[in-house]
Formats: sequence, structure tokens, C-alpha cells
Amino acid sequence: MAGVKQPDDKSYFILPDLGEGVHEAELIKWRVRVGDVVKEHQTLAEMETDKALVEVSSPWNGVIGELCGNAGDTILVGSVLVRYAAKRAAVTGAPKTVSAPVKQPAAPVAAAKIETKADTTEDAGTVVGNVSGSLGVPSRFARQPEHESVSSGPNKSLATPAVRRIAKELGVNIQQVRGTGRGGRVTASDLQAVSQGAADVARETTASRVVIAQPITHSATNNNTITTSPAAISVAYPSVNREGVKECIPFRGIRRKIAQALDLSVKTAVHFTVVDTADVTKLDRKRKEYAAALGTKLSMLPFVMLAVCKALRKHPTLNANVDDANEEILIKEPIHLGCAVDTDHGLMVPVLRNAHQKNVGELATLVKELAESCKERTVARENLVGGTFTMSNVGSYGGAFATPIINYPEVAILAVGRAREQVLTKDGTFYAGLVLPLSLSCDHRIVDGAEGAKFLNTVLGFLENPDRLLV
Repeated sequence: MAGVKQPDDKSYFILPDLGEGVHEAELIKWRVRVGDVVKEHQTLAEMETDKALVEVSSPWNGVIGELCGNAGDTILVGSVLVRYAAKRAAVTGAPKTVSAPVKQPAAPVAAAKIETKADTTEDAGTVVGNVSGSLGVPSRFARQPEHESVSSGPNKSLATPAVRRIAKELGVNIQQVRGTGRGGRVTASDLQAVSQGAADVARETTASRVVIAQPITHSATNNNTITTSPAAISVAYPSVNREGVKECIPFRGIRRKIAQALDLSVKTAVHFTVVDTADVTKLDRKRKEYAAALGTKLSMLPFVMLAVCKALRKHPTLNANVDDANEEILIKEPIHLGCAVDTDHGLMVPVLRNAHQKNVGELATLVKELAESCKERTVARENLVGGTFTMSNVGSYGGAFATPIINYPEVAILAVGRAREQVLTKDGTFYAGLVLPLSLSCDHRIVDGAEGAKFLNTVLGFLENPDRLLV
């Protein structure tokens, strides 16, 4: 619950920070119902943050009075998730007139003004600021039509403090962002879309239109600070023929996060790809010897990982992150190797920390354990962040070469293809050998073409000389 203050009277529970950098989470399903008696640490709901499935538990004992959200809703960190029946009155409070002072709770949730039989009152537990218009229910319970969207005043967008903080961090002018949340509220997803060059989809019935951000213009002020002002333009997209659609899948959850990450990488990093093949005939014999000695199946992947770790020590520029916000290249000392894993829920990239300190057997075990935890959705969030270099084993599905997308803010990624038997030549003689295709993508802003080619050649050198690799 770091970073979020829970109420002292334990009358409601605010969605806590579920991991570093997490501002929102999608509600997958409730594990309790209204009226249930829950104990401390009992699971309340399953929620999904970018790529991890998290069980959110109750911080104390109580009776469920209200569940603030439905499956599929995106809920901001700091918003009320559950209200407890025993002390619910302490949260909502007695009806108050608009002129009366309203005490704001820690939860940054915006709601509409509501009407009661006695007078026009506010939901004292959720109102942020003074809002106009009257509705039958608070806006958190239902998405309003566009013409009934709540505003927080002239020329001021409706948004929680947490969202305004995100806007400031992203350099986005929140007043120019059109909110898609309840009551016209600007959400973190809206800000992310604008900051990456996408935009808010306008709700028009005659044509599909989207607002995207123009290149951000910078201007210096008298105190040498830099301000950004992304101007929005309207771009028309052609209507999509929806005839014959078998299934319509909402573009959200892991698939949306993957799309956002790839879009950011392609628009930020300058990709170039170099490919080559390694003669792993001798290494394959070593692999079989190791597998027999360990008494387990052993693929070629951990050997390639070992070669990559050794090559990164010789070419440290590729073991790095780029900090575009501060215009810095961060060369990393430890090698935290990401390994792309295909799951039923989408692509996940668990990180093998300190991979340079592991031997082949340890790498193979770690890869298997992390892959299984990803597929079972039990992987810890800390195992999905902090990578310095990523590998993708496309060969496990039959591919040879690829043009992998960099796992930004890393600066390089290696795709490993399927090893195939081929007729090779050496010293004028023919022999049947095993060839492993390799594809390396680098951020050309950080890694020169020559450096990328040299790195790949170093990897090949280790793979083709297993005695050097396994020293």
C-alpha cells in the first residue's frame, strides 16, 4: 500500500500502488460479493497491471458494503475500490449542501453532484472540486453520454490529482486532452495515448476520427525552464468494413500494453537489424553431453544466453538503457537478461537477473521457471522490469530470421532462429553441419552499425568455439 494512505476508520479501501510505475489496473473479477464477511489478507479482487495478474487483498476484517467497479473497468491507483458496510456512513457522510465545506478523502476519485429528496447535495466521499449539473447517480456508477459530461470549470479538465501528476511527468497539457473516463474525466490511458502520438477517439456517428498529438514544441522561458505544448490535430481514418466479423475483442489489457510498448519503441528508437548464422555443430554435441550429465532436456537457448553475456562484457554499449527524458545513455554493470515468452494472454518478457553470474544449467532452470510463472500468471512484477538486454527465441515456432523490436528503453535485442542442418564447407571439404540463424536489432542512436556487427560476430565466435564458451 505504499504511497496511498488508507482511512483511519477502516470504512473503505483505496486501491494501493501495485508496483513501481503503476498508475492504474484493470479489474478482472471480484472474489467477494456485497454482504460477505472478509478477514484480513483475504483476496478481494483479481486485477491486471500492464503484464502481471495481481490479487488484491483486504487490509483488515469487515463486511463488504459496496464494490466500486465492474469486471473490465480500469481503476486508478488511489481510487476507492471497496467500501465496508459497518462504517460506510463515515465514508459517504450525511448529505451536505453545495455551500457547505466538503472534506476530501485520500482517494482521488471524481464524481458528479447528485440530488436527494431533501436538497441538492454532494457525495462527500468522492467529490474532488466543485462540479456542475445534477444526475440521478454518482458518475462512478455509469458512463455518461457526451452531452452530460461533467466539467470541473471553464477551461479546466476534470482529472484526479494522480492523473494531473502523470500529465506533468509526461509533459502533456491536460487542458488539451479529451477525457474518455466517467463523466468526461481524463484518465491515465488518455494521457498515455496523447504522449505516444495516438489520441482520443471522438464519438461521432458519421465518421471515425481520432485526435493525435503534433510534434511537441519547446519554448524557453526567462528562467531557462523548458515548457512543452503538444497541439492536437484531427486525422480521419477510413471506416472499417465490419461485415462478417466473427468476434469483436476489446483492445485492452495485456494486448493494449504490448501495443503501447511497441509503438513507443518504434517511434523512439531508431532500429537497424544485422543478421548472421553460426555453425553450432560442435556446440550441439556439447549440448547433448550436458543434457545427459544433468539428466534433463536442454535446448540451445541457455548456451546462446551464455554467449550473449560474455559478448556484452566485450561490447558494454549494448548492455544499456537510454534515458531520453534526461538525454543520457545508462551503461549497466549487471546483465539482466530479458527473455520473451509467448503465453495465452500475450507476450511477456521476464528478466533473468545477474545472468552473467549463471552457468548453463542455472540459466536453463531459471528460463523454465520464469516461463511457467508467466503462463500461469503468477510471475512477480519485479521479474518483469529492469532488463538491460532482451532475447527472443523465435526458432521455437519455426522461424529463421526476424526483425525484432527493441524492448525500450533497452538498446538492443537478439532473435534466435531455429537451428537447421545444412551442407557446409571447411578447408575445401563438405560436411553436414547445424546452422543457427541470429538477428540483432539495435538502437542506431546509441549503437553504431559497426559496433552491432562486431557484437554479433563476438557471439558467433563463442557459439562456434564451445571450449571458449564453456570455460
